[in-house]
Amino acid sequence: MTAAAAPRSSRVRAVRIWLTLVATLIAVMVLVGGATRLTESGLSIVEWKPITGTLPPLTDAQWHAAFDGYKQIPQYRELNAGMTLGEFKTIFWWEWSHRLLGRVIGIAYLLPFLWFLWRGAIGPEWKRALWGIFALGALQGAVGWWMVASGLSQRTEVSQVRLAIHLTLALIIYASIVWTLRRLSDRPPALAAARLRITAIALLAMTLIQLFLGALVAGLRAGRVFNTWPTIDGGLIPAAERLWFETPWWKNLYENHLTVQFDHRMMAYALWALAALHMIDALRTRAGAAARGAVGLFLALTAQAALGIFTVLYAVPIDLALAHQAMALVVLTLAVLQAERLTAAREDRTALDRSPTGRLAVPSEPFRSA
Repeated sequence: MTAAAAPRSSRVRAVRIWLTLVATLIAVMVLVGGATRLTESGLSIVEWKPITGTLPPLTDAQWHAAFDGYKQIPQYRELNAGMTLGEFKTIFWWEWSHRLLGRVIGIAYLLPFLWFLWRGAIGPEWKRALWGIFALGALQGAVGWWMVASGLSQRTEVSQVRLAIHLTLALIIYASIVWTLRRLSDRPPALAAARLRITAIALLAMTLIQLFLGALVAGLRAGRVFNTWPTIDGGLIPAAERLWFETPWWKNLYENHLTVQFDHRMMAYALWALAALHMIDALRTRAGAAARGAVGLFLALTAQAALGIFTVLYAVPIDLALAHQAMALVVLTLAVLQAERLTAAREDRTALDRSPTGRLAVPSEPFRSA
């Protein structure tokens, strides 16, 4: 290894470690957010204090002040009247932990990023991408408060639509980091048929849509009704008048418990079927790493479907619900890796076709030497 290559390689490793840490923290935050929702803790802190809110109540007077603030919202009056201070502390710690993780992620992302920029290690193309991820993270904080605010005046819970947007944005940030990590890894060229790339991208898009639909189910607590499978509301396909009784009709897509759960189930079937076709195609064409990725994604989706079925049958116990959410992160990770792998394969094919030597050129290094 040359003297110039050594620091460049070490910097790439440092960036991979940094982004892996941030992705791990986001995954933990998604699971803590799921537990916060399942324990009905998300409205326990009724103020947004990005700086001073870092510290929890430290005295009895501060705890009582926080509890008094919670007593002013509809959730306490209609659902938790008579709650003790000790019970309030339990839900408070879930929400405080969730918000603290958000702050930690912001610091864990921004400070190393600024250090890499100061060292002049990151090229222009990667600067834009990494600043874009940071901007999405800043937006996520605002969306989180926008979500909480929806449950402070007229509702006893947050808006399921805002909850779904909040979760989906977190997963888009996570997926963006995983994609970037994959692009920074050393890998051999992976050439595959164009249709595999198309189905891989479709699987990634459908996975994100399915996660959005799952968040609607969670926000409405729709998983605690219609606890049968494969039937729902007495049949494989519910009666149209039960699916579309809200007016205007489009409100059923996010307000009707039956329609929301049915949509989530139908998307799961479609996603599983496309993953099976993608896997069969990848194996048939002997697509190498893409075939292994397709098998892994299909198996993860199968496990996720099984967890979803048991979660519904047992009316959403917290352990199964969190396992279902954790497996969703696994599925998303594998879908991102597969889509990136096959997108890169297309770029490799383009480079190969254009190369006068018939060999792939070494890609440009995104991290400069000293």
